[in-house]
Amino acid sequence: MPERYPKTMRFLSLVGNSFGCSASGERLVSAARDGDIQEAKALLDYNPRLVRYSTFGVRNSPLHYSAAQGHHEIVSLLLESGVDINLRNYRGQTALMQACQYGHWEVVQILILFMANIHKADYLNGGTALHLAALNGHSRCIRLLLADYIPSIPNFCNVMRKRSRNEDSIQEFDDFALHEVINRPADGGITALHMAALNGHVESLQLLLDLGASVTKVTVEDGTTIDLIGAGSTPLHYAACGGNAQCCQLLIARGASLNAENVNGWTSLMVARSWHRDGLEEILSTRPEKQPRPLPSPFLCLPLMSIVKIARSSVVYAGFLKILLGFVGVGCEYAMCKLHIDKAPGENSENKLSFSAENVDGEQLIPRHQLV
Repeated sequence: MPERYPKTMRFLSLVGNSFGCSASGERLVSAARDGDIQEAKALLDYNPRLVRYSTFGVRNSPLHYSAAQGHHEIVSLLLESGVDINLRNYRGQTALMQACQYGHWEVVQILILFMANIHKADYLNGGTALHLAALNGHSRCIRLLLADYIPSIPNFCNVMRKRSRNEDSIQEFDDFALHEVINRPADGGITALHMAALNGHVESLQLLLDLGASVTKVTVEDGTTIDLIGAGSTPLHYAACGGNAQCCQLLIARGASLNAENVNGWTSLMVARSWHRDGLEEILSTRPEKQPRPLPSPFLCLPLMSIVKIARSSVVYAGFLKILLGFVGVGCEYAMCKLHIDKAPGENSENKLSFSAENVDGEQLIPRHQLV
């Protein structure tokens, strides 16, 4: 019979395996959701194939659950067990998208190191991990998502502002690729900048602007999305709807037009009035003669491209990304810092690296850490 009906036997075998592992699979899902690393290890040791299990209906895998809950140790365990890092659920969301949605940057860090695809889009609205991070104001996630696009050079802020023409220092920089990622629209033409502006996430909006997000991109009528402001709206229209004055000021400082009209004929000022954002009346009425130059985002000049490359190509413990991001989170003019990565001092230092950071005056900002 096996020779005459190979497809039938293979199908029955798969069905039998699915019934047999469903209970264990649900236990792994519970362990991933609850952060029970010991239970997860025991289950995977017993049956490594459980790593491919997904729940019925929504098709969330243990990787989705652990990423959404921020259990980075279980995420690492599942990745090391061979799970498909870009596995989608019924909405088309990957684990990376869910980690960005809930702001679990430690998980995003691990997924980026394991080469997760940042370009996957949600089936329902076309949003990517970047859209979800911007929607919820998770700046660290935004910065990590773009680690492979931003070169580790001290003058990168000036490069993005078109004040530096030193081609030798930006050989790793693909301006077009970064522009495409930053300004990629979801359904309805909504960009990450639109989302950050609407929800008043000043820090994320500033980071996106520093990375080249366009203030002139407009939404479109595609028949699939509901736009309460109207198609043809710029990020400034969205900021006016959201009512955050700082977002409006930052967009205006970067060249956003006060006179741009959407398909309804509304300017950003008219949008603000329709949503009763009275505090924006003066800001959106006339452009100030002198615009103060905002300081660059403290996340911009973190040398993540170099760090990620080292972490991927060696036995370096990736946890030192956490130290750097935690450090910059409390505020630091990191553009003026120098990063040192070299062999760890002492005996038996083969395959061991250490790193530290100091400012231009030689003052140590990050103590030397050994990376195992």
